[in-house]
Amino acid sequence: MKSERQWREDVLRRLERLADQRANDAVKLAFLGEEQVGEIDCMDLRALTELKRHGNGAVEIKLVDKILALETLYGIAKQSSEGAQALFQALERSTRRTEGPGEGAREVPDHAEGVLGEAEASPDLVV
Repeated sequence: MKSERQWREDVLRRLERLADQRANDAVKLAFLGEEQVGEIDCMDLRALTELKRHGNGAVEIKLVDKILALETLYGIAKQSSEGAQALFQALERSTRRTEGPGEGAREVPDHAEGVLGEAEASPDLVV
């Protein structure tokens, strides 16, 4: 089992990556043709949370909320080790629940609400 420090470092590293993600590949994905499907494996899609192609040709892309990721980083930096430990435990419990591929991003579970301090629990933050 990871120590509190290891959990903290892991969460901070992931949040930093989310805050620094580029959307280039997500935009490319939205406009790929069927003959280019093999290119998906080479794309960095960590910034992408949702992609919809509508029948009329419209494309809807939802990306990770970078501001929320930065606010969460700031909130974690301000928290005491007790508050951070509660966050890490909530994250660990939520990651034990797995979803099949393509089912979408997970929301922060109810038991984690209020643990995030200044950064409220939000379905827009994908960790």
